Amino acid sequence: MDTILHALPSAGGGCKARKLFRSRSQQAEPTFSPKGCLVRMAVGWFYLSVLALCSLGSMCILFTIYWMRYWHGGFAWDGSMLMFNWHPVLMVTGMVVLYSAASLVYRLPQSWVGPRLPWKSGHAAMHLLAFLLTVLGLHAVFEFHNHAKIPHLYSLHSWLGITTVFLFACQWFLGFSVFLLPWASMWLRSLLKPIHVFFGASILSLAIASVVSGINEKLFFSLKNGTKTYSNLPSEAVFANCAGMLVVVFGLLVLYILLASSWKRPEPGMQAEREPTRTRGRAGTPEVMLEGERGLAEPLLQKRS
Repeated sequence: MDTILHALPSAGGGCKARKLFRSRSQQAEPTFSPKGCLVRMAVGWFYLSVLALCSLGSMCILFTIYWMRYWHGGFAWDGSMLMFNWHPVLMVTGMVVLYSAASLVYRLPQSWVGPRLPWKSGHAAMHLLAFLLTVLGLHAVFEFHNHAKIPHLYSLHSWLGITTVFLFACQWFLGFSVFLLPWASMWLRSLLKPIHVFFGASILSLAIASVVSGINEKLFFSLKNGTKTYSNLPSEAVFANCAGMLVVVFGLLVLYILLASSWKRPEPGMQAEREPTRTRGRAGTPEVMLEGERGLAEPLLQKRS
């Protein structure tokens, strides 16, 4: 190749050809992109957190099912104590795990680009499913109380729970009518969005408090006899306390992801809204990085700079 370049006339043509050839060869050389590496690292941490959430959420549900089945006889739908056992399972599944999954839909980087309507519909549908499971859980406990002649809504746990469900119903109706239906103006949505986000996190916090107080109340009621009192910490108490701690850890991780600014979807009008950012990857090939992934990596990029 050098002989070809030297064979060219030296009156400018050879120099130009040599410079052109070198620029192309330099582009073909492998290069290392620190920004691309940091982006992939940040995205990896995000999906690792999501994987941890899925594992913790599944454990919360499985621990609650095992508790009700092993120590309290299983499940039925006949107004008996076995019907009550559906109450903690359905509330943990609906108000904590599924509610959290629906709240985290907009934290996925894939939701940051393209049309919003599919993600809004999925967000609303998952919340509706969580609400239906919650209503079934309430029906189970009210039906048991009616059958056993137990008064309704006398404990702090019941007050917390019914307040949480009421706020959840208002939150879903507000989100559906303002953010999903097309009639609302951008000004109204911008005004109500901070309220919607605040109550979303608040409802999850109240749900966690309701679950923990419910576990505590159930243990006080079921561990009354002299050989297995709650204060002696029998095996059921240890297991139920661990289930409650799992719910708390799960909820704290969800709240952290919801409140982390680098994992929030960019607002409309920002430069990072819909345009993909191109970075130079290895071997000079362009690498397309979604703005969602760039947002995840922004804290790492700022520290490096």
